[in-house]
Amino acid sequence: MGELVRVGVLTISDRCAAGEQEDLSGPAIKTALAGDPFVIALYAVVPDDRKQIAETLKRWCDEHNCDVILTTGGTGFAKRDVTPEATRKVIERDAPNISQYLLIKSVKKSPFAALTRGIAGVRRSALIVNLPGSPTGAGDCAAILAPILPHAMEVLRGAATEHPI
Repeated sequence: MGELVRVGVLTISDRCAAGEQEDLSGPAIKTALAGDPFVIALYAVVPDDRKQIAETLKRWCDEHNCDVILTTGGTGFAKRDVTPEATRKVIERDAPNISQYLLIKSVKKSPFAALTRGIAGVRRSALIVNLPGSPTGAGDCAAILAPILPHAMEVLRGAATEHPI
């Protein structure tokens, strides 16, 4: 297989950040992406705070050279759910079809998948994708993305790629 894909997993949750609840969604993503070509390079938990979310995303893209950042949490309808808004401030180019792909695949398993507001986009050469906050949804979505992420990284890195028919 090609180069390693450095993944950052960012859990966004007031309760997990305060130590009131164990993060199960971040570990579900890590499990879904365990093994070659993925390397979990960074993992953190931050509260539902636009500034902290945006600063973490920027730092991981600009200073820590993550290839992919998968966020979990803060994509619902609650007032504190601000992950998409924070992500939108950080990305330079939208990648809406990734979110649509996740929706198409996810609603087959649960109609509640339609309630996510997650977005996807690119900052520099890093792909950022908002995943749902439930452990099952986060793990399932990471597994859905796993087959396409290496190719996305090749494209972002400027490598010559071939498209299978």
